[in-house]
Amino acid sequence: MFKLQVQEDEKDPRQWHDVLGPDGAPLTFSDQSQARAKLEELYPVLVKLERFQAGTKRTRVISILTDDDGWDKKKGDTA
Repeated sequence: MFKLQVQEDEKDPRQWHDVLGPDGAPLTFSDQSQARAKLEELYPVLVKLERFQAGTKRTRVISILTDDDGWDKKKGDTA
């Protein structure tokens, strides 16, 4: 799984936030190329600037690690 993040303020590198969908949840994708295409669709200027500018990167696609073995579930939790 992958999610998108954008940095609105280039002067503060700690200010990254998730790109949210209409439902308020972070947009997630199963395929990295789909995620990158959506990032370019939503933020075309920032993505194109990154290609031609050696400055700071302000968009990114993050890999989301999933828990397949359920190690963090509490005893008795069936969800």
